[in-house]
Amino acid sequence: MNAPITRLFIAFLVLFALLVAFTSNWSVFDAEELQAKTENKRPLFEAQQIRPGKIFTSDGEVIADSKSKGKGDALRYIRSYPLGSLFGNPVGYSFLTQGATGLERSEQAVLTGDDNEFVSLLDQLRGHSQEGSDIVTTLNAQAQQVATDQLAAQESPGAVVVIEPQTGAVRVMASTPGYDPNTIPENIGDLTKEGTDSPLFDRATQSTYPPGSTFKVVTAAAALDSGAATPDTILSGASPQTFSGVPLSNAGGEQFGDIDMRTGLTNSVNTYFAQLGESVGPETLIEYMKRFGFEQDPEVELPDDEKVASGIYNGKGNLVNSDFDIARVAIGQGGEEGQILASPMQMAEVAATVANGGTLMKPTLVQEIKDPDGRTTQELDPQVQTEVMSSDTAGALAEMMTSVVEEGTAAGLSLGGTTFAGKTGTAE
Repeated sequence: MNAPITRLFIAFLVLFALLVAFTSNWSVFDAEELQAKTENKRPLFEAQQIRPGKIFTSDGEVIADSKSKGKGDALRYIRSYPLGSLFGNPVGYSFLTQGATGLERSEQAVLTGDDNEFVSLLDQLRGHSQEGSDIVTTLNAQAQQVATDQLAAQESPGAVVVIEPQTGAVRVMASTPGYDPNTIPENIGDLTKEGTDSPLFDRATQSTYPPGSTFKVVTAAAALDSGAATPDTILSGASPQTFSGVPLSNAGGEQFGDIDMRTGLTNSVNTYFAQLGESVGPETLIEYMKRFGFEQDPEVELPDDEKVASGIYNGKGNLVNSDFDIARVAIGQGGEEGQILASPMQMAEVAATVANGGTLMKPTLVQEIKDPDGRTTQELDPQVQTEVMSSDTAGALAEMMTSVVEEGTAAGLSLGGTTFAGKTGTAE
């Protein structure tokens, strides 16, 4: 074989090897990532030829269903949403041209029957049509309606998240303004033009806000559990006091004398918790924030790009864990070096952890999966995400948070004979 032919042969071998390598990479190693991309319409096209499973609320309402269109090779299944905008977020939508979001996207393999390749192959060999499994969510339709109505009455964007502390089951995940997924094929262009103001933007997991005084629960947990303070620790509640060279006042400039932590939390005393934060220190506060789930996306079953991490962000939008104004972060705000920002989902996890004796359960939207024959193939199996604090610490915090409702800043929310705990918070 002469030299030119040899070089040409080697070149073809190299090109062939590269082709095999890239094809293998796409089809094997990157297959899951490519499958999950919103712009990848192939899974949606294939799904339209399969009767997908329904999505239900935990109290039996149908959130997502399908209607057949055409016959034979032209048969297609088109998604419909009987409850309209009630669960536009977080269940999302699924249409061939517009893509998929929410649970419709993250659980697409289950809904189309692709999660069990062996069963799918067996169905094909038997000549059976592939069908998807039904998903029963943890969401409660009645509670979701109440939350949505209350949010709508506020006439400003917001979100409500309710988590069952012992299981992590998300019972309510409401975001306003909302949208009706049935209208997506006609209206998606107008909705996406609004950016973060869009109803498509799920404020429960995609938005972060200064948590304000609700974050004092995290500061108190870090102080108590680390041994930096006790419920009886006395600090000054005088207002104003100077931290990092800048005066800090209590709400309305209210003055308190030397007070303990229970009084400080009950009345949401800024100057008390600013001092407490300095006693805890940045490293310990960050450690407990991470235990609560900060600095990572919520572990709920939603696409990664529909969740955002809570934490201390600098002016460039980057997470920081040092060189921040610890006094102001400790009260749920911050300064130029870093401001604490948290999603409603994250702060719901904080409250649920206290209610569950210090254990954070992994949040979940999936209660049950049923195959096309109605047999349950998967049930909610509560998973521990983190042991955040001791049960003694959680008990002391719960007692203080009960005082907030009974005699403190949330006293107007008391329901008479019902005992419950909470923490108010306002921030700019």
